[in-house]
Amino acid sequence: MTVQATTEQPGYEDPRITRSRALIMAAATQAFLEHGYPGTSVDDIAAAAGVSKRTVYNVFDDKEQLFRAIIGEAIATAERFSAQLAATTAEATDAAAALTTLARELAAFLLGGRVVPLRRLLIGEARRFPEFAVEYYDRAPGRVMSAVAVALRAFDERGQLRVDDAELAAEHFAFLTIGASLDRALFEAGTDVSGPDAAVERAESGAAAFLRAYAA
Repeated sequence: MTVQATTEQPGYEDPRITRSRALIMAAATQAFLEHGYPGTSVDDIAAAAGVSKRTVYNVFDDKEQLFRAIIGEAIATAERFSAQLAATTAEATDAAAALTTLARELAAFLLGGRVVPLRRLLIGEARRFPEFAVEYYDRAPGRVMSAVAVALRAFDERGQLRVDDAELAAEHFAFLTIGASLDRALFEAGTDVSGPDAAVERAESGAAAFLRAYAA
């Protein structure tokens, strides 16, 4: 028997609100990235989303709540990525292959899509939202680094690598594979010339250097 959703069921949301929320968040994300937080108004967001200003306020209390929802979505995406990373990399039987694949995936994830633009946006608004900047670091790059450390510790325990300090080794891995590319992207220096393919190549080269340094 099929049970139809009703407004009394927990978690139910009117499909019209769900659609409006998606339109508003997409428009707001683009507006914040192009004009920054102070340079974006609710009127701008409503016009870009094709909804009324009143609709925006029916879904979000104010512009700050909308900004937090956008960054919160980015954090959730990073958490899902790090959870998958921790589950697959640590169980790999071939450390070299697993870390090379991980380097490529990190480069593609961080330097593709909107990760870098959103990170640049949050850095610019860190003084306005200091607690949110800390939360983003802890739950996004911080959690990814923790997942890498877990994998490296597992490789050390199985004798595949020699890792005395897993957290420090994770930092070495991150900077060797994506550090320079991420800096270039954050400061918009040379991104048009190198592009994501070159970043993936640098990530693979960095993984090779890491493996030589931490060989068992």
